[in-house]
Amino acid sequence: MKPLQDILIIDLSQFLSAPSATLRLADLGARVIKVERPEIGDICRQLYVSNTILNGESSVFRAINRNKESFQADLKYDVDKQRVLKLIKKADVLVHNFRPGVIDRLGFDYDTIKKINPKIVYGEISGYGSEGPWTKKPGQDLLLQSLSGLTWLSGNEGNGPTPVGLAIADILSGAHLVQGILAGLLQQTKTGVGCKVSVSMLESILDFQFEFITTFYHDGGQPTIRPKQHSAHAYLGAPYGVYPTVNGYLALAMGSIPFLGELLGNEKLKEFKEIESWYNQRDEIKAQLAGTLAQKTTEYWLSILEPADIWCANVMDWDELFQHEGFKVLDMIQNVRMGDGFEYQTTRCPIRIDGEILKSPLGSPALGEHTQNIINELISA
Repeated sequence: MKPLQDILIIDLSQFLSAPSATLRLADLGARVIKVERPEIGDICRQLYVSNTILNGESSVFRAINRNKESFQADLKYDVDKQRVLKLIKKADVLVHNFRPGVIDRLGFDYDTIKKINPKIVYGEISGYGSEGPWTKKPGQDLLLQSLSGLTWLSGNEGNGPTPVGLAIADILSGAHLVQGILAGLLQQTKTGVGCKVSVSMLESILDFQFEFITTFYHDGGQPTIRPKQHSAHAYLGAPYGVYPTVNGYLALAMGSIPFLGELLGNEKLKEFKEIESWYNQRDEIKAQLAGTLAQKTTEYWLSILEPADIWCANVMDWDELFQHEGFKVLDMIQNVRMGDGFEYQTTRCPIRIDGEILKSPLGSPALGEHTQNIINELISA
């Protein structure tokens, strides 16, 4: 039995942020009913990150909406609205990610919903919160990365801002919403009363930078200066970075520079004995490291560095990773099947409960696939 067995979640969300949250809750055992507009459905069904189409729709939608049921309803149409409200009355959790004000106009705001269901845990994600000058801006990941300062933490100095190549603000805010909902469910169990859990993508991406923001407030507001080359962290000193070798790349984390000099046979590196120099002279040190590491293969350097307990790794692409036993033993890929029999491969839930891997064979739903069954079971009954 999964931890959230018998928890019913009504999901009014679309795109990535909140659907990533309901995906995780579904993986933990909750029943997630995804409410979608007729004909169009979740816009993410047609949101392509590549030219890969799975069974006629976006691979992103297929990945992030597996293990859910689809209920077709137009919230502006009273009959459909009343059906959804009946579902919410029986639910434990409601989730949405409409822009501020939209949910109120639809009549699904928290004050209205808690009168219908006082025990509801009401979860919402916005782009920028409910106050301030940015509330009406689109909550899109690249825009959030750009506004938050995150783009100045990656890449080399002088190369301009460098975004993270993932929808990181979406996924982080989804994870934070899961945390808040689980806390709300605990309160619900103890008191019988629900709560409203609000998360914004901006606050999530700011929290993600807690180390750097704390540093900024206590170092006199010094500007962020990235390494000139082989950057992997805007603040950490040498050797932290990624370096080319004869046949690939090698990642180096923290380590003693003089000790690295001994292992690599670089006399110049032995001169940097003071830890402060690993920060103040990191570009000079990284240039020395790069010149030496470029002379041999990645495997050669790993055979020297790993036995000496230097934190290092081969930089793999997916082809290399997926063939490696270190990946295979995790059993991270699962096969899922849609209602029409279409099968595809995707990642599983990364959480284990009592050592058990959490998998589900259910693929993403067709638009409105479960509408009639849900009406028969939860609305008409």
